[in-house]
Amino acid sequence: MSVAPLWRPSAERIHGAALTRFAAQFGFAPPDYAALHAWSIANRGVFWRSVWDFCGVVGEPGDGPALVDGERFPGSRWFPGARLNFAENLLRRRDDAVALVCVLETGERRALTYRQLASAVAAFGQELRNLGVSAGDRVAGWLPNVAEAVVAMLATASLGAVWSSCSPDFGVEGALDRFGQITPKVLIAGDGYHYGGKTFDVRERVRQVRARVPSIRHLLWVSVLGEGGGGGECGEVEEQDAIAAAQCRHPNAELAFEPRAFDDLLYILYSSGTTGKPKCIVHGVGGTLLQHLKEHRLHGDLRPEDTLFYFTTCGWMMWNWLVSGLATGCRLVLYDGSPFAPTAKALLDLAERERITVFGVSAKYLSAIQKAGLKPRASHDLGALRAVLSTGSPLTHEGFRYVYRDVKQDVALASISGGTDLLSCFALGCPWRPVYAGQLQCKGLGMAVDVFDEDGVSVANGQEAADGDTMARGKGELVCTRSFPSAPLGFWDDADGRKYHNAYFAKYPGVWAHGDFAEVTAQDGIVVYGRSDATLNPGGVRIGTAEIYRQIDTIDEIVDAVAIGQEWDGDTRIVLFVVLRDGARLDGALRRRIRNRIREHASPRHLPAAIAAVPDVPRTRSGKVSELAVREVVHGREVRNTGALANPEALEAFRKWAAQA
Repeated sequence: MSVAPLWRPSAERIHGAALTRFAAQFGFAPPDYAALHAWSIANRGVFWRSVWDFCGVVGEPGDGPALVDGERFPGSRWFPGARLNFAENLLRRRDDAVALVCVLETGERRALTYRQLASAVAAFGQELRNLGVSAGDRVAGWLPNVAEAVVAMLATASLGAVWSSCSPDFGVEGALDRFGQITPKVLIAGDGYHYGGKTFDVRERVRQVRARVPSIRHLLWVSVLGEGGGGGECGEVEEQDAIAAAQCRHPNAELAFEPRAFDDLLYILYSSGTTGKPKCIVHGVGGTLLQHLKEHRLHGDLRPEDTLFYFTTCGWMMWNWLVSGLATGCRLVLYDGSPFAPTAKALLDLAERERITVFGVSAKYLSAIQKAGLKPRASHDLGALRAVLSTGSPLTHEGFRYVYRDVKQDVALASISGGTDLLSCFALGCPWRPVYAGQLQCKGLGMAVDVFDEDGVSVANGQEAADGDTMARGKGELVCTRSFPSAPLGFWDDADGRKYHNAYFAKYPGVWAHGDFAEVTAQDGIVVYGRSDATLNPGGVRIGTAEIYRQIDTIDEIVDAVAIGQEWDGDTRIVLFVVLRDGARLDGALRRRIRNRIREHASPRHLPAAIAAVPDVPRTRSGKVSELAVREVVHGREVRNTGALANPEALEAFRKWAAQA
């Protein structure tokens, strides 16, 4: 059965895409993306060196091959002779064009030009150097998504030091679980933040963490609340705002960039940590830069004249991905606060006011404004908007249709999927291809993406059956069968690499198992059905939770949901928890509608054995539903790290339900 696309790029759009110019060098042309992708896998060294050249990376790629020991995974070496600096590549532009627009929930707005940004980075880099920070040292940022976070990260990277950040809504234990593992020399912290119409002063939390991490020699403050950092401790800079103070002290500081090897450390990011202490995932200078340039320039068609926005915090990998947009010379919009304050239109107002061209949000956000009845196409001037990006969880078919029906008809909607583990994407947008409901458009160039069954056999392509018919493509584990530059350098404090191996390579030797339950479609797109460890197995049949959420998304009375598999009578039964709209009741009629919808549009196997109402669904601080935490609570097991959750109090309702079930 043929599937109709929701949108097709115009011939003009395809012709003008950077991907088209890049592909032409090697004899490829639209619409044959599959051939270009296959070539990029078969010739990974040539491909990634071509990305370096096409994107104009500042640095020396080295005289040798771009890829050594390419058959080893892990163990491949990329650009072994390269020397470059990450910050230098993001600060290539030094003119009076706007680099950053920083907007707070309160409405406060500031803008920095590329020239001003470079000056601030030079001054703060000198400040860090004076404090003894050098290549390889860790600098931790506990900050809102404000311009100072970008300045501090770039200054850190300019010295060859290592940046690691989390958002200020983390509690003391959550911050300790992260920063306590990596022994930072400097902690840069905001004095507070605004969210949901409230102001939160976090200075006491910051001081507690500083006192409990002996490696922190210097605590520097960033003033967000305008009340000063409150100095006085030994080694603490007492000025109201350390970055502003650095510019006063070093007004004539010059930018200096420490050359680094391709695999020198750049970032330490953290897994969600809901089942224990978060893993400290180490990413390198060159791999991060090349992947982000490829994704921004070739897949996202990002240009210097663009305005890029992604709703994120400094505790989510999308912040790092967003900031890399500076390497294209475009304008970034940073927003800190609730996406629904002062009204549900907050981000739409921002998009209209700032003339955002590439608008990135979570799938949950799109679902929420749809449920709220917003029709941005009618209420806002989104004439500048040419692309919408969605990630964090699978975007439902109805979510795709909502964007084209009620947001904007002529827009490239790219659902993207990857993660903190690779600091980039396995599947994302393609300027050559149409958009189909529920599908990520393509496998990323240079990424050998496949789908394996439990025995390690690819089920990504339809196979010919004995009667000559083509069998349906299968669902299975999303994998990457060849190495790629942004694979982590390892985990912090994992000298023998055992934790790293067990995280990605234990299931299929030499193959990265990502932990997503997925399928390759007949259109060569990708459908992600949820996390593999959260798939449901009633009667031994694997079901992705996204298949259920897709149907729930169509029911107006339900604003959120989480589905888990509960061990029951020697098997597994599906339990569906729903959050109801104000005034709605989970009565017999609504339960029948839920079940009928799932039965008719998914399958009888997807039917929940029990449906219960809860006041809220637990989510990680990056907005992802924590199905594992719910499953642990329902089975009477301890959730070992509730500090990783944005709303751990939500678990109590599931605990009470389990006690009565």
